[in-house]
Amino acid sequence: MIFNTLRFYDKQTVMKRGIITILLLIETLFVTNPLFAKTNKEMGKDTFNYIVDQFADIQVLRYRVDGFEKLSLNQKILIYYLSQAAEEGRDILFDQNGEYNLQIRKTLEAIFKNYSGDKTTKDYKEFVCYLKRVWFSNGIHHHYGMEKFEPKFSKTFFIKEIESISETELPLKENQTKTDLINSLSEVIFNPSIAKKRVNQAAGEDLILTSANNYYKNVTQQEVEHFYDSLKANGNQEQPLSYGLNSRLIKENGILKEEIYKLNGRYSKEIERILFWLEKAIPFAENEQQKNVIKKLIFFYQTGDLATFDEYSILWVKDTESQTDFVNGFIETYGDPLGLKASWESIVNFKNIEATRRTETISQNAQWFENNSPIDNRFKKKEVKGVSAKVISAAMLGGDCYPATPIGINLPNANWIRQIHGSKSVTIENITDAYAKSALGNGFNEEFMYSEKEIELKEKYGHLADNLHTDLHECLGHGSGQLLPNVSQDALKAYGATIEEARADLFGLYYTADKKIVELGLLPHEDAYKAEYYQFMMNGLMTQLTRIKLGDDIEESHMRNRQLIAKWVYEKGKENNVVEIVERENKHFVKINNYSKLRLLFGELLKEIQRIKSEGDFEAAKNLVEKYGVKIDQELHREILDRYKRLNLAPYKGFVNPTYTLITNNMGEITDVKVSYTESYTEQMLRLSNK
Repeated sequence: MIFNTLRFYDKQTVMKRGIITILLLIETLFVTNPLFAKTNKEMGKDTFNYIVDQFADIQVLRYRVDGFEKLSLNQKILIYYLSQAAEEGRDILFDQNGEYNLQIRKTLEAIFKNYSGDKTTKDYKEFVCYLKRVWFSNGIHHHYGMEKFEPKFSKTFFIKEIESISETELPLKENQTKTDLINSLSEVIFNPSIAKKRVNQAAGEDLILTSANNYYKNVTQQEVEHFYDSLKANGNQEQPLSYGLNSRLIKENGILKEEIYKLNGRYSKEIERILFWLEKAIPFAENEQQKNVIKKLIFFYQTGDLATFDEYSILWVKDTESQTDFVNGFIETYGDPLGLKASWESIVNFKNIEATRRTETISQNAQWFENNSPIDNRFKKKEVKGVSAKVISAAMLGGDCYPATPIGINLPNANWIRQIHGSKSVTIENITDAYAKSALGNGFNEEFMYSEKEIELKEKYGHLADNLHTDLHECLGHGSGQLLPNVSQDALKAYGATIEEARADLFGLYYTADKKIVELGLLPHEDAYKAEYYQFMMNGLMTQLTRIKLGDDIEESHMRNRQLIAKWVYEKGKENNVVEIVERENKHFVKINNYSKLRLLFGELLKEIQRIKSEGDFEAAKNLVEKYGVKIDQELHREILDRYKRLNLAPYKGFVNPTYTLITNNMGEITDVKVSYTESYTEQMLRLSNK
């Protein structure tokens, strides 16, 4: 899965160089090439209000669901029911992210709804900001940095407001008093030494005991690894189950046991509501294959059986005919430092048929890309199977895809399913479109790009090259290569996610610059790839640091991946001056001197990363990540933060969802589904909490 990096487009520069920019756009022939038509439209005026809210380091956006009105009535109804299911798992994620999160959120919401004091005070304003951050991150830890939020309202304010609220409006547990609630939550919120990080990746520490997520209780990292290593050793080696994916591991009376996420198990109440909407969706499925996918998912939720989850995943990956599609369940493992436990997520979507031509072209040539990869032949797939790729429009985001969402997805994650049955990849184009349009005219390009040349490259090719890199990352990168026999897909443990994202990113970077890309009509010019190369290097070496607090290391896997790649090629290319960090007027800039040699360095690193993955070389993975992906140049970091602060931008972005309404006639029959974009961030969060 690939998450949004910093993507900014500057309208002021376009105006300043108006005639030149117009000529450049004509030169690319966007209008005459259907693959580029959407990008050309994006350059025009758009009156849709993309920006909804801004607070702390967050900007909340809106995305459009263009094309929804052209779907059939059954497709609209299917999306409606699947969207309702996507909203029902929100509390699961809050609880997975930390055992106090739900009680804290509900208490904060009670204060917000009952507050009758002066709303102009610093305490109240900071309280509202804190609540909005908790909503956005699905808990009290930053959704990306993983550190616990520092409350900037006073403890006195917090206690006073709780005391003024009736106990019937507070989320008291059984036999818990209001005083108990105050003491418990005050300690968690205001004591910086408690629950410091949701996911700790610091080398040399017990990653389970020092992480505040709720996937484990009373167990150590060594106990967790031994427990699941034993299950794997006794299981099917050729088609291993994803042990631990849908459970919490706890120790009671000295005995380790799993609490399974299923009906009549852990999260039964939420799963029952998800099942209600999935059942209603079945009659409106587009075909028998899609009906069977939904039915198998229901059976998995009912049983919690991981073999059933694999059966569901196989059915899902084979459903390539349906225009509508969805993800719903316990999928990605980024929230677990060991990469075993999956968070709950959902995305409901439909295929953008016109834009999918791009990904279909990539899929049709998957074997060529595999054969010509710079990796060792031992790790290449002799036959690439079932690579299905499409460009989608998101219709609803849920769980760990909401409010912050990926821009691309490649599933399923089980390596053996990918090898035998293939994978399904998507690029979420209405999300990337919203990012691009909301960032027009913010001054970022002028502040951080080296020269007019790089800015013009980005304006001319940036959106195309960026989307193509995402396509290659998801469609082919994650599905490329193979493990050697008897190598576990979890062999790299805490470093596995970073190495896997680096592998997919490098695959995309290497091939974005290939002449084959222009031959296939995926980019309009042989220099177009340079826009993505510059953006990636600038982001990996400098601008992604806007997302990190001064003095902190990089913890998040995608950010570690980007710095690892950028710093490795920067260091390895010093002898030939491939990439420089130059100083001008007391500011530092990335300068690429040789794009061709940079591509060779990307290929060299891809070869080594694939070897590490294929052989399960834990020590090599650890050395690469720790040396290049974690530590930050503090002076450069301070400078980047200062420059960014002056732009008054928010480094993190997420979304409110559209709302859908069933339209019925006098007989109660559904005649249409209407989509609306009027709900505010606060309104949406409170509505979801009241479900």
